[in-house]
Amino acid sequence: MKKFTLYILLLVFANSFGQELNLPVFTQYLADNDFVISPTYAGIGDNVKIRANGLTQWVGIKNAPDNQSIYGDIRIGNRSGAGISAYNDKNGNTRQKGVKFSFAHHLTLDYKSKQFLSFGLSYNINSFRVAIEDFNTTYDIPIIDPAITNDRGVSNNNFDAGFLYRWKAFYFSLNANNIMKKDIEKYEGVEPIQLLNYQLYSGLVIKSKQNKDVEFEPSVFVQMFDSDKRSSTDVNFKYRKFNRKGDYYFVGGSYRFLNDQFFKPLNVGPIGGITFNKFFFAYSYQLTLNDLSGYNSGTHMVTIGLDFLQGVSNCACTKGTSQSYYR
Repeated sequence: MKKFTLYILLLVFANSFGQELNLPVFTQYLADNDFVISPTYAGIGDNVKIRANGLTQWVGIKNAPDNQSIYGDIRIGNRSGAGISAYNDKNGNTRQKGVKFSFAHHLTLDYKSKQFLSFGLSYNINSFRVAIEDFNTTYDIPIIDPAITNDRGVSNNNFDAGFLYRWKAFYFSLNANNIMKKDIEKYEGVEPIQLLNYQLYSGLVIKSKQNKDVEFEPSVFVQMFDSDKRSSTDVNFKYRKFNRKGDYYFVGGSYRFLNDQFFKPLNVGPIGGITFNKFFFAYSYQLTLNDLSGYNSGTHMVTIGLDFLQGVSNCACTKGTSQSYYR
């Protein structure tokens, strides 16, 4: 039991450490919301797209991470887009909130071959604090340290930048997140100063030759932290089926692993969703495949959304790779 408790503490600390580096990415982006990963997707498509996510990690473990987030983007003119996202994250006695403002511009490299290039930039505001008001005494700690007072919190500003290349149904994006070092002189040596991390996202939308209303989409998502070179990869697959009105449903799955441990997945799980009259709903589940698997029922995430104010651009550079962008 002592070994398990230590393992839990290490995992929670690792998650909190990663949380300060960047909002943890699970499978939110697979709920047909690529804007979760990259600001370069702002303004791609014919609709204003809103997505709200609720995520509960490691269900069954007390004080496990819990997260809520919302994303929205809109096209500006024919070649640009803007977006905003906000989140609230709880992990034990730590609290983190943030908001991100994004802008993207889209260019046509070659109209005949359908090659497009997009650039995106985000400005981030994050606040991180320890909820000392939630501290409780235990048998081992009968008295709370009286030196723990005031609001134990810190705020920081940062930037993300990236580019997106599209060629017909193929897409490739590369992003650098938290480009600036965080100003935490009084915490130096305790917290990481270098927050930079890279995210690569690539995939291909394949239309069925037998049925024009069916799409297959394999994709990969890679994340690497510059500070210690930790990296992980998601291997994903989705199947979409559209009806005559443009509504659709999709099913798929994701397999996540550390890049030096391909055959030892961190988690694996299915995802599915449906759209109806501009409304969107999706659910995903991730089964934890490590020593924690015997103590929790996995990670659950629900996404709800709305697409509205449809408006077609005169520039092909804002067209997405899937029919799901044009309902």
